[in-house]
Amino acid sequence: MQGIDLFAKDRFVILDGAMGTMLQKLGLKPGARPELLAVTDPELLRRVHREYLEAGAQVVYANTFGASPHKLEGSGHTPEELIPAALRIAREEAEKYGALTALDMGPLGELLEPAGTLAFEDAVDQFARMVKAADGLADLVVIETMTDLYEVKAALLAVKENCSLPVIVSMSFEENGRTFTGCSVESFAAMAGGLGADGLGINCSLGPAEILPIAKRLCETAPADAIVFVKPNAGLPDPATGEYHLDADGFLEEIKPYAEIGISVVGGCCGTTPDHIRKLAAYFADRVPAARQSEERSVLCSATKLVDAGDAVVVGERINPTGKKRFQQALREGDMDYILSQAVSQADAGAQMLDVNVGLPDIDEPAMLERTVRALQAVTDLPLQLDSTNPEALARGLRVYCGKPLVNSVNGEKKSLDAILPLCKKYGAAVIGLTLDENGIPPKAEDRFAIARRIRDAAASYGIPARDVYIDCLTLTASAQQAEVAETLKALTMCKKELGVRTVLGVSNISFGLPCREYLNVSFLTLALAAGLDLAIMNPNTESMMAAVASFRVLMNRDKQSADYIARYAGMTVSSAPSAVRTGNGAPSASGGQGMGLAEAVEKGLRAEAAAAAKRELAEKPPLDVVNGILIPALDEVGARFEKGTLYLPQLLQAAGAAQAAFDLVKDAIAAQGTPPVSRGKIVVATVKGDIHDIGKNIVKVILENYGYSVTDLGRDVPPERVVETVRETGAPLVGLSALMTTTLPSMEQTIRMLREEKLPCKIMVGGAVLTPEYAARMGADFYAKDAKQSADIAKEVLG
Repeated sequence: MQGIDLFAKDRFVILDGAMGTMLQKLGLKPGARPELLAVTDPELLRRVHREYLEAGAQVVYANTFGASPHKLEGSGHTPEELIPAALRIAREEAEKYGALTALDMGPLGELLEPAGTLAFEDAVDQFARMVKAADGLADLVVIETMTDLYEVKAALLAVKENCSLPVIVSMSFEENGRTFTGCSVESFAAMAGGLGADGLGINCSLGPAEILPIAKRLCETAPADAIVFVKPNAGLPDPATGEYHLDADGFLEEIKPYAEIGISVVGGCCGTTPDHIRKLAAYFADRVPAARQSEERSVLCSATKLVDAGDAVVVGERINPTGKKRFQQALREGDMDYILSQAVSQADAGAQMLDVNVGLPDIDEPAMLERTVRALQAVTDLPLQLDSTNPEALARGLRVYCGKPLVNSVNGEKKSLDAILPLCKKYGAAVIGLTLDENGIPPKAEDRFAIARRIRDAAASYGIPARDVYIDCLTLTASAQQAEVAETLKALTMCKKELGVRTVLGVSNISFGLPCREYLNVSFLTLALAAGLDLAIMNPNTESMMAAVASFRVLMNRDKQSADYIARYAGMTVSSAPSAVRTGNGAPSASGGQGMGLAEAVEKGLRAEAAAAAKRELAEKPPLDVVNGILIPALDEVGARFEKGTLYLPQLLQAAGAAQAAFDLVKDAIAAQGTPPVSRGKIVVATVKGDIHDIGKNIVKVILENYGYSVTDLGRDVPPERVVETVRETGAPLVGLSALMTTTLPSMEQTIRMLREEKLPCKIMVGGAVLTPEYAARMGADFYAKDAKQSADIAKEVLG
């Protein structure tokens, strides 16, 4: 644990700068694997480490960023060979300066399911191999340059399960404060902090000035006991030269404000050199970091959506088999489509979280909960509440969930606490505590309060803070235990005021056995909210209940300027509002309650629903009318929301998958007519020579195929000659070229030049993180595509 001592918050710690930048300056060829230098040219690595240490770096990252099994495929080398070699080189130099050595782990280069094809446990296994290969040679582990929160979880679990070293993790954000998969700073802080990361940071992608507002948000939301760090690029790159625009002095000027926001660790990423680090070390040597003002909020999250428990949160209760024969049948038959439809319906009605209970005596609950969690997080961005008392089921569901979930529940029995709380701690989950124990539910508020305090204290003993404990004082039926209704509300208020916890109730149990249940439910919900209820587990499809919550938020000044209330009810009357079928933003649904249409199924990413709707449409319309009149407009609508930032890459890809399910039926219908297969045109895509990063190109391929184009994918590290040959053979009117690194832009330029010299009648679109529209034009490309949606727009312009 010696590494963590250096991260005291009363001093600044200086990290090293860019390894890749230095290696390229010293002659590393574009496309070469820098990790191989540990065995082919160890002296070169020693030189780079030494220069950073002489400049004042106190932590050096070993040259292991891309030493994962996937990235080393075809190299003839393994992590077990390269990682120890790289760490020994770094450590030998670091020890001369009293500095620390970090195992550096970067992204695996593949998107995880459901957005991609890499299984979660396969990702964990790859990172675990890297961690095990570093045995005894590193002082800490660094996980960096991540853009997928699910991959962050895989890496953190691999570290926590295979070593006891401190671990810090950083993600790469765009200027909108989200990663390219849509992960927000707040979700990153909630999940990674919950999983026990010792430090949270931001690196790469942007320069210090652009990262500053994002870093401020991270300082506000990261756990108080975690350090916050930054490793910005040296500004923004010039694609023409590959050089970053900030020299050492300019870099320092832009990073000076970080001293005042609570950052305590600084370094440099792409484009930074020992000169940049020397300036940082000198400037921060005699300065003390500003105290960080962490908000310490009670939050729950998915990868893209954060819920603050202090805002009267509605938890949808419908994913639960209790008393629901149709749901029980779906569980027994493994009918995931029905379960997903329940999730979508509740999200459309305005639920902010979803309770997930799949417990039946005659099914494999652990397997079903894991399967359900995987399926749900593919179609909804609402945070999940995993509802089970089965520790094995919870362990499997928690492991595959991407975000910070809520566990429902523990009770005051020692057996329950000892079985469930360790799982919550390991997986960074918050937990609901029921105020009952081996003696049942106490009738008096004071006795329920005593159990609540016992649960809170037990959680604290496992390292779970009070803000992550949600006490359920238990709703008893007014028909049978009328005198105890007031005791529930009294206990709720006591817990809220005296224990520092959050509160939760299942609302609808209050009316069981009585007529006109909705009246009682609404009245009890209102009383509970006034008493301090934070999370209401209820049916969001009951509009009067949702109206009570919306009204409470307005009257308690939580819904500022009544913005949410107006969005939900504008243009409606009291008599019409309860009967409206709503979408998530409060607007009436186009389906009008008559079943999900094809466009809606595509927009929501529901494959089975899309296939069923397509079958209905094809029974009445020609196949091409279905494509051009429904599928393409639906994809356009999803794309427009993606561009506006109201949905993110996972939802875009799920919509593409739903469209593909419909397209498959369209193709079958066309084949049955004996006509040629439908295709809107041919496109060739490739990642250029020397570049092995093809996530972006793969996403473009998926989107283009689901717009009906025939795509020939040449893969990554593709020579210009092969691109030319393929375009000539296929006659494709459009070529898409991708490059992630500035060092491979010359390969892109050469490919474009060869296509022009051969006078092939094709248009060329280019994309990649380092490109700009200006440089794309300068290279001779016809189009610059900033993302997958724009590539589809270009394809429509060229091919129709």
